[in-house]
Amino acid sequence: MSNPLLNNEIQDFINKNIGLSISKMALQKNSFPEVDWISILNQIEIKTKAKEKLPTWFSTKNIIYPSKISVEQTSSEKTASYKATIVSGERLIDLTGGFGVDDYYFSKKMNTVVHCEINPELSSIVKHNFEQLKIPNITCYSGDSIETLSESNTNWDWIYIDPSRRNDAKGKVFMLKDCFPNVPENLDLLFQYSDNILIKTAPLLDISAGLSELKNVKTIHVVAVENEVKELLWEIHKDYSGEIIIKTVNILKGKEETFEFVLDKNAEIPTYGLPCNYLYEPNSAIMKSGGFDEVGTFYNLNKLHKHSHLYTNSTLIPFPGRAFEIEKTIPYHKIEMKSHLENKQANITTRNFPDNVESIRKKWKIKDGGNQYCFFTTDVNNNKIVLICTKIK
Repeated sequence: MSNPLLNNEIQDFINKNIGLSISKMALQKNSFPEVDWISILNQIEIKTKAKEKLPTWFSTKNIIYPSKISVEQTSSEKTASYKATIVSGERLIDLTGGFGVDDYYFSKKMNTVVHCEINPELSSIVKHNFEQLKIPNITCYSGDSIETLSESNTNWDWIYIDPSRRNDAKGKVFMLKDCFPNVPENLDLLFQYSDNILIKTAPLLDISAGLSELKNVKTIHVVAVENEVKELLWEIHKDYSGEIIIKTVNILKGKEETFEFVLDKNAEIPTYGLPCNYLYEPNSAIMKSGGFDEVGTFYNLNKLHKHSHLYTNSTLIPFPGRAFEIEKTIPYHKIEMKSHLENKQANITTRNFPDNVESIRKKWKIKDGGNQYCFFTTDVNNNKIVLICTKIK
């Protein structure tokens, strides 16, 4: 790839200025007048952002970064690595290749991966980067991916697709039909070329809305990193019509929290109870999944209230989320609040409570932070209560 940004001196300059203020650097004189200064600054800014999200790319020489939005929208290496555990076989085609992070990890599982990208400049950059990363089994095509699929005359083990919202869909409820490519409209066509389709969507998509547009869904993966939901993954298999499994994963440093259940299966009715010794708050992946009753019954916990989604018991157990020791439970009344929390410091969470965190802090002059955690919620008797806790994990 012939790109002036690959000049050794420019690459050294980019690497030496990682993390510096781009706004301040923009005022400096361009040391490389033969190359657009903004292009160099963009490489510094985007590579700085890639350090945590894309460490493999960051640590590899002569990587070219595309537009900021392409890197912002791409999967992180952590979520891409998880995706690769889902697929198997010989051949995979990615109809929305983007920056290629997912395909890099797919290539570790599949013999052949095809990266389709409608933007020719981005496709060229990705092809160059794969060469620097020494990945020989990914082929890059630029153009309409549906046409590429149709012309391939190949039966693929997997089709992967990450549809993006069209600009004219802003302000609307997030639906797959408002994305490009339109997966619901093309699903029958896709099944002509593969029995297995993996779709990535933003967590903004409601699970029930996705199910209303898709068919043959077998498994939905809710993927979070450090307790922030990053994406939903939809496994679709041709002619499948059985139970739908919801798999949740929260990827943490050194471990993963996982929990799964069958969607809409008649789960046991959860037990309810007043706060005991310990309080449990499910991680964000479970909260997104809607498996509120399932997680409580699986771990044999009492739920504080139907709509509170907090759980309690008398003996500490491993749990996919945060665990707290309850020091004190007080009613949400003026006397108790003045006595225990007014003018104090605490981390505040609200669950099924009429006031938000900001108004509670303002009303009772509670500073943020510290080692105390307070949950403002509603108990099984519909009383407004405050649980004063210390965090266990």
